[in-house]
Amino acid sequence: MELYLQVRLACADGMSQRAAAKRFNVSRETVRKMLSFSSPPGYRRQSVPQRPKLDGFVAIIDGWLEGDRSVPRKQRHTAKRVFDRLRTEHGFTGGYTIIKDYIREREQRSREMFVPLAHPAGDAQADFGEALVEIGGVEQKAYFFALDLPHSDACYVRAYPAAVAEAWVDGHVHAFAFFGAVPRSIVYDNDRCLVAKILPDGTRQRATLFSAFLSHYVIRDRYARPGKGNEKGNVEGLVGYCRRNFMVPIPKFPTWEAFNLWLEEQCRKRQQDKVRGQSETIGERLERDLAAMQPLPATPFEACDQKGGRVSSQSLVRYRTNDYSVPVAWGHQEVWIRAYVDEVVIGCRSEVIARHPRCYAREEVVFDPLHYLPLIEQKINAFDQAAPLQGWDLPEAFTTLQRLMEGRMHKHGKREYVQVLRLLETFTLADLQAAVEQAIDLGAIGFDAVKHLVLCRIERVPPRLDLDVYPFLPRTTVEKTFARAYLSLLSDRQEAA
Repeated sequence: MELYLQVRLACADGMSQRAAAKRFNVSRETVRKMLSFSSPPGYRRQSVPQRPKLDGFVAIIDGWLEGDRSVPRKQRHTAKRVFDRLRTEHGFTGGYTIIKDYIREREQRSREMFVPLAHPAGDAQADFGEALVEIGGVEQKAYFFALDLPHSDACYVRAYPAAVAEAWVDGHVHAFAFFGAVPRSIVYDNDRCLVAKILPDGTRQRATLFSAFLSHYVIRDRYARPGKGNEKGNVEGLVGYCRRNFMVPIPKFPTWEAFNLWLEEQCRKRQQDKVRGQSETIGERLERDLAAMQPLPATPFEACDQKGGRVSSQSLVRYRTNDYSVPVAWGHQEVWIRAYVDEVVIGCRSEVIARHPRCYAREEVVFDPLHYLPLIEQKINAFDQAAPLQGWDLPEAFTTLQRLMEGRMHKHGKREYVQVLRLLETFTLADLQAAVEQAIDLGAIGFDAVKHLVLCRIERVPPRLDLDVYPFLPRTTVEKTFARAYLSLLSDRQEAA
């Protein structure tokens, strides 16, 4: 451009084109062009390029690429495969480059175009994303629920160990509580947790739990076409934003609840940001969203899957391939199951009989040892091999008490130890542990003594444990062992002889 300017100024001052060409060391034809155009015009193609070797095969290539629309993406024709087939099957004599250029241009012409959308206040979009996290020292995959309000770009994010139907609903319930209002409509994809079936006319047959949730909050649901994530592009972008900004580096938290509290705080902080092209912060625009949204109902929706079941002969109830224990007193009874995101509640008629942490593995058995103690007390020979007691992590004092009871009372001592464990049905582990340690210190090794001591601890009264009143309680005297003690045994044997 600097040379253009100098040549044009020189000729404007009266310099001839021949003199300008000689002075600036360019051809006279170049000087003529510089005077004809104010800036370099660049190369201008005069006609469409001709491809005589390719033109006869264009219909064949188009047919192959059209047929690829109905096959998996990873099994479609590449430019190299098209080139090889044309040479082998149709005698093509051209080069690979013209095939590659034609396919690239064809793909550019056929790429989908999109219409910019306006988002009224009060509407939302929802989706799930995935990321690696570390919870309680264990690295695992987290599935995080994301709700986006496109008008204001406000968001809510909550993480779960699995993207099940209960997590979908629970995420909505927490999001509505976070905003203090309910969106008028929400756009979803066709996740099986939400849509049981897409009917021939395009309408959706909703899943039972999701349908009850929509009815509770009176939400109008809308759905993107299968495979068309752009129809809910705001929340798709939010999922990527959360993964890049909230999940890098890999989050490390002791519990899921601690992680979710941190995610809520990040959503609040984001409301102070200004999005590109907006003069107001997210929080300022959120006020218009909240004004257009519906008020919360009187009570939140109970986000749980409800099923029926029956207690087996091993006092187990099956839910989604996993077995959960219940007290043996409820054996062979019909029960109801409520599966929440973090726990499974089992009840019979109007009574809750068992609670367990939710297990997301498959074909696992979740025991509560207390459920089986009444049965083990009756069938004491099963004590050592009872599966519910395996891996039960009790304080060391319980192991000491068990050894002393079994050593002094044998089978009856084993039964009394189970009776001591059954005190956990009424008292806390800390109180019972203190009573067991006190009983060992006093040498009062028996169920009655332990029960008396734990009651005294609860009632805050001094124990009245007089062993003379309980002659059947064995006294325990533990002394240090010396080598000379064995001499007395030998002398007693000699005297007997």
